[in-house]
Amino acid sequence: MVSAEAPQGKNQLRVGRLVKAHGLKGGLKLELYTDNPERRFVTGAEFTLQVPEASPWHRKTITVREYRLMNGNPVVFFEGIDDRDEAEGLVRAILWIDQDADEAEDNAWYDHQLVGLDIVRDEQVIGKLVRVEHMPAQDLLIVRPTGTDGEVMVPFVEAIVPAVDIAGGRIIVTPPAGLFEELPDAGEPDAADSAPASDA
Repeated sequence: MVSAEAPQGKNQLRVGRLVKAHGLKGGLKLELYTDNPERRFVTGAEFTLQVPEASPWHRKTITVREYRLMNGNPVVFFEGIDDRDEAEGLVRAILWIDQDADEAEDNAWYDHQLVGLDIVRDEQVIGKLVRVEHMPAQDLLIVRPTGTDGEVMVPFVEAIVPAVDIAGGRIIVTPPAGLFEELPDAGEPDAADSAPASDA
C-alpha cells in the first residue's frame, strides 16, 4: 500500500526503491511499489530521485536504460550508470514518476487526501491522521488519538490498514494489541485497581 506525494510537491507516484547493486554493469535490484512495473520501467522512463541532501543525486532525475527480471528479482539499469561503483551511490534511493492527470495507481493516495481523515477501529473513531511519513521500508500514518496530544505511528500496510475510504472521510485500521494501548477503553481497570492486594 502506497501513499503518494512527491518530495518536491509535484503530482507524482512513488514506484520503487533501489535496494542493492547487482552485477558489475550498473544494475540495481529494485523493491517495487507499483502493480505494473513493466509499464513504469520502460526504456526512457524518467524518475525523480529521493535521496539525502548530501547525496550528489539530490534533486536530480535518472532515466531507465533497461528493466528485466533476473532470477525472479526486478533489476533496473539506468543511463550513465555503467559499473557497480556508480550503482552503489544510488542504493536506498526512492524513485518517483510523474503521474498522468487521468491515472492513479491501485491503493495509492496523495498525502493531502489522507490528512485529517478519521481513524476508525471496530466502527469507533479513535483518532485523526495528522501526517504521513515516507520511510525507506514503508510509509507510516501518524495518528493523533482522540482526546490526547500524543501521536501513534501506524504502519501503512494492508494487514493493519485494510481500507481507505476517502469519500467517507475515514481510514479503517485493525491494529495489533498494544498499538493504541494508551487509549482508554470502557471497563478497563486502572493501574490501582489492577494491582495485587497487599497482605499487610
